[in-house]
Parts: sequence; structure tokens; C-alpha cells
Amino acid sequence: MATSKAGEGWPHRPILGTPDDPSERPDAPARRGRFVVHLVIGVLVAIVAFGWGYVMWAAKGDTEVIDQVITFDTGRSDQVEITFEVYKPAEEAALCRLRATDVDHVEVGTKEVRIPAGESHVVLTERLDTSAQATSVHVHYCYLV
Repeated sequence: MATSKAGEGWPHRPILGTPDDPSERPDAPARRGRFVVHLVIGVLVAIVAFGWGYVMWAAKGDTEVIDQVITFDTGRSDQVEITFEVYKPAEEAALCRLRATDVDHVEVGTKEVRIPAGESHVVLTERLDTSAQATSVHVHYCYLV
């Protein structure tokens, strides 16, 4: 059985070359071109991210009205009950839309509730008539009127 010395038959330079090899070093214009492409892609990504952020912020509506569901009861097939709270400027009225949905997220009941001016923090309990068994109830939106 013949043994060979390490490196015998192999090239005496690294397989992938070295950065000092002028034939393997990219030239400056190609590097500048790649930088410009990466810069353009980065700017486009930033514009899309900013646009998406704006759309999501705008979709929330008026942030001066904050609503939160405290509890809901879907025990009856023809009616649901929801207790929710609303924070708003005391000197302004608000309009909130309540929405009941079934297991398939289909709307089965809705009700608009007007909250008069006078208090900034209001806790309300409302009943909604439903056309089928609801599985969820939430505040669809609230805004100042």
C-alpha cells in the first residue's frame, strides 16, 4: 500500500484563490453598480414599509377614542351581551359599532351605540339581537362625532 505525502498532487495555492489575485478581484465599476442596485432596493423597501405603516395607522381610525371589550356572553342563540369601555375626550360624543359574529366569522348581529359628551371614561353593557348563534362579540369601531 503506497502512502502519499500531504498536498502531493494538489495546487500550491488556495483552492478559492486569494484576495490579492488581480484576476479574481472585482473591478471598481462593478462594485459601484452593485452598491447602486442595493441602495435602490433599500430605498424601495423603506418606501413600501412606510406606506404599509401609514395604511395600518390610517385603518385604525381616530386614535382619540380607545375602546376595549371587558366581557361578552353568547349563551343565547338570538341575543348576545357585551360589556365594553370607551376612553374619549370628555367634551365630545362618540359613536361605536358593536358586531357579533358566528363560528365562521360571519356577522350575525350589529348595533350602533352613541356615547354622549360629558365623561371621558364610560363602561357600557349592551344587548344585540342576532340572526344565529354568535361565538364572538367585539367593538368594530368607535369615533368622535
